[in-house]
Amino acid sequence: MTITHSTELRLTARPDADLREDHFELARTEIAPPAEGEFLVRNDWMLLSVVMRELMEAEPHPDLPMSAYELGGPPWAPAVGTVVASRSSRFSPGDLVQHVYGFRDHVLAAEDDESFTKLDPALLPGPEYHLNQGTTAWRGMVTLAAAGPGDTVFVSGATTGVGAVAGQIARCRGAKRVIGSTGSKEKISYLVDELGFDAAFDYHDGPVAARLAELAPDGIDVFFDNVAGEQFEAALALAAPNARFVLCGSLSGRNPTLDLEPAVLRDVTIRGFTTPYDSDPAWIEHYGRWLREGHFVFPHTVIEGGLAAVPGALVGQLNGRHRGTTLVRL
Repeated sequence: MTITHSTELRLTARPDADLREDHFELARTEIAPPAEGEFLVRNDWMLLSVVMRELMEAEPHPDLPMSAYELGGPPWAPAVGTVVASRSSRFSPGDLVQHVYGFRDHVLAAEDDESFTKLDPALLPGPEYHLNQGTTAWRGMVTLAAAGPGDTVFVSGATTGVGAVAGQIARCRGAKRVIGSTGSKEKISYLVDELGFDAAFDYHDGPVAARLAELAPDGIDVFFDNVAGEQFEAALALAAPNARFVLCGSLSGRNPTLDLEPAVLRDVTIRGFTTPYDSDPAWIEHYGRWLREGHFVFPHTVIEGGLAAVPGALVGQLNGRHRGTTLVRL
């Protein structure tokens, strides 16, 4: 079948406060057959992330290693698709590819576009498994914090796409105890029973420091922070000697008058970091092996309904309605 049109979801206004579905509109555009050196991809899956809200600002945080969204067109987003037509020596029909041209159902590209990567369909259980946020979790938990045997690990925001993976990485690397925080009681069982955390708690249930002291009586060796605020303060108060803190979440909740004396007295290392969407080969190798061995779960929420469902799904994600990575089936 010849593809003559593509449907895309455009960002038409910058949110002045909360994101709304009417900040987007669907549009239908003509798409030409591939010319020499071009190929056409049908998008099958697309990833949604909370960072997208920041990228909708006219001037996103300058330290983000990602480009801002422009008005009037489809935003960029990680996606996985199938080559359906090609006049390129680099890609052939049927190839599975990953790229950053989400928010549309088809994309025509030149073969020299380096954002396209050919994927091995046998490497992971399904194409959607490639759209994980494990590179960020791996960098924080392994490259920076070096979590491993004997460590008590605390992950704040543990049901997010990054947090749910970070806790499992620590467990697979032999951590003594992995603790996660979440914002609802029903997600506690999800973390413990489905993802294998040793313990979890709802941060609404009383002072976080009291809950952590109960669950980590010997202190916290590794803290993977996605939320800042009270949870960071509590983790710092309970830090074990030589603890390693990695800060992945928003800095807006950090208290400039926070007492950092425990960090000094206990020789705590605190590092903030950001990570682009590029895959880390070490992460993909461990991820695939742990999945095959049954030691790892890909925590994700699937949104049905295609592009029309994306605005509502993104609003829902920003309000904490989803578990793990949010994927849209296109």
